[in-house]
Amino acid sequence: MASANDPFQFQEFEESNLLAADRDSTTINIEDDFVNQKSPGGFTPNIDNEDPMAEDDKAELLSGEKKSTPFWTFEYYQQFFDVDTSHVKERIVGSVLPWPGKNFIHVYLRRNPDFYGPFWICTTLVFAIAISGNISTFLVNLNKPNYKYTPEFGKVTIAATAIFTYAWLVPLAMWGFLLWRNNKIMNLVSYSFMEVVCVYGYSLSIYIPAVVLWIFPFEWLRWLSILVALLLSGSVLVITFWPAVRDDQPKIIAAVMSAIVVFNVLLAVGCKAYFFSEAEPVPAPDKLTATAVVHPHTT
Repeated sequence: MASANDPFQFQEFEESNLLAADRDSTTINIEDDFVNQKSPGGFTPNIDNEDPMAEDDKAELLSGEKKSTPFWTFEYYQQFFDVDTSHVKERIVGSVLPWPGKNFIHVYLRRNPDFYGPFWICTTLVFAIAISGNISTFLVNLNKPNYKYTPEFGKVTIAATAIFTYAWLVPLAMWGFLLWRNNKIMNLVSYSFMEVVCVYGYSLSIYIPAVVLWIFPFEWLRWLSILVALLLSGSVLVITFWPAVRDDQPKIIAAVMSAIVVFNVLLAVGCKAYFFSEAEPVPAPDKLTATAVVHPHTT
């Protein structure tokens, strides 16, 4: 039997006794040492196992960048209508009251063009032209005895074709031309297709009150409203696109500015000539006049 003083006998030591034996000693925690340990390259081990995708989302939100979405998704077209009423109102006022030195794209769009305002401006202008044209025709021929009013619903289709062609195809041609010139001359100012469409759409807002004045059968009032609308609408377009071509060749500058003015004049004068021309009224059939019908004589 082993003695009580046997050095090879197992003995249990309490932790409190060990700590009390040497209070000045330093204890080392292996887990804490592993957490605080850094690799030679300064890398801290990731013990929380955080999702790297979540880190990418946080970095994207902090940087203010947006992920690009495919054009066939709803989210892609949703960004074109991401605008509130105050922005649309501000852009309409800016298009009606242009000021030299205030570029419409830089001042009002702020790299956030929309299709909401241009779409409803064009739609409102279409119905304003069609309705005002019918009312004007009715007022002009009201006191003529042989006149019978018939609403011309075909004017809506013709007006829609003219307005939306101007608001979409002309900006498309302008954007393509500026893109082509920007590839040749690198220091030119470039605009996106959405920005060009937005400028042309908002520039048509001045024509809505002008078309309403065309109801009154006074030629001097109609031509005065056309002149004012052309001046304001053309000023917005010229001031906006001038920085994009001012460093180009003089012939190119003259051609672009002339094209802007000419297409604007063709739209205004064409709508006035077609929808508000004083055409001869269609006479109503005379009830007292009967056509003689000759029946063959039977034998």
